[in-house]
Amino acid sequence: MLEKHKWLQWLVMLAALEIIVLSLNFFYVPAGIAAGGSTGISILLDEAFHFNRALSVLVINLLMIGLAFIFLKRQVIAKIAFGSFAIPLLMWLTPTAKLVDDPLLAMVIAGSVFGLGIALLYHVGASSGGSTVPPMILKKFFNLNTSVGLLIIDGLIIICNIFVSGSNAFFLAIFSQVITTIVMRYIESGFDHKKMFSIMSETHLLEIKQLIEHEFDHGFTILQVVGGKSKDDKEMLIVVVKNADYRTFIREVKRIDPNAFITSSNITEVHGGITGIYG
Repeated sequence: MLEKHKWLQWLVMLAALEIIVLSLNFFYVPAGIAAGGSTGISILLDEAFHFNRALSVLVINLLMIGLAFIFLKRQVIAKIAFGSFAIPLLMWLTPTAKLVDDPLLAMVIAGSVFGLGIALLYHVGASSGGSTVPPMILKKFFNLNTSVGLLIIDGLIIICNIFVSGSNAFFLAIFSQVITTIVMRYIESGFDHKKMFSIMSETHLLEIKQLIEHEFDHGFTILQVVGGKSKDDKEMLIVVVKNADYRTFIREVKRIDPNAFITSSNITEVHGGITGIYG
């Protein structure tokens, strides 16, 4: 749907940027904690020298656009330009308010809200501004993974909390980053996680097939495999089940064949098929 309606992409992008600003103005800023990025630098400058945060972000983002113009491709400028100008504008327009008194609770909420905003931006292929430029430059010239480069830069900003706001702010900023990462991962991959099972049984494979079909109402895939030691031809079942059915499924398979060989893995996205896998 978003791909068909460009205006909707811009609307989602603007909403995502405002969500990020809300996490800043309502939680990060009142607590005086910088969790990374150009906005984190602006919080540090505000705490230490009372610089205007929106103006600081604008200046930093303009510098990053300049670096992108010199060292990176022009497509990068187009990708970061909107966020680079929209974020400081929204920071200036959105009031700052302290909604919670507990710093730990503030960081949990801030990290969650910030992660939601960033995940929405990634969903439409956008960026919040210039903080993504240095990692791309490090990638180009030193072949350093962009996620590692971003972690290093955000880490340096987080360390600065010690000198500006103290060690409590430092540890809360780290905790906030962990929360943000978890929220982003769940939003990007979806909340409906599932388990994928591989099952082999020497004597009860037919009964296990019937269990999957009739008791759990799932399709399954049969793979023809060869035993590494015996060299015998065998069948291996592949089936996807909901997380809620994980323990029940294992228990029922083990009831049929206590010696069944079962492996399971977490999967985050299933598309098409019959209940997640072709029968």
